[in-house]
Amino acid sequence: MNKKSTISIDVNVDEHFIPEKITWEATDSQEPGKNEAKAMMLSLWDKHEANTLRIDLWTKEMTVDEMKAFIVQSILTMGDVFERATNEKEIAEEIRLFGKELLEKIKEQEEKSRQ
Repeated sequence: MNKKSTISIDVNVDEHFIPEKITWEATDSQEPGKNEAKAMMLSLWDKHEANTLRIDLWTKEMTVDEMKAFIVQSILTMGDVFERATNEKEIAEEIRLFGKELLEKIKEQEEKSRQ
């Protein structure tokens, strides 16, 4: 049985095309209706060009600290995705290790800036 799911993303922008609001919804979501986000990263693999297409957006209200957390969490998740897709546990752990090391560097930098 084939099933189709649709994910819709709406981006409201200001007069300079800077995102003010990002909302999304999915037809098979357990929480129906629009969901709001402050940032998004969408990567698509172009099968004809064998290349990654990306859309990276964040709203005006996204803080620098939230962006740091978003990036670190995305890297950690990429390790999980890599492992599920390739079953290469050692390299997946390297990706996750990089995310953890990046988090530590961010914390160190924040400590230095407070001094």
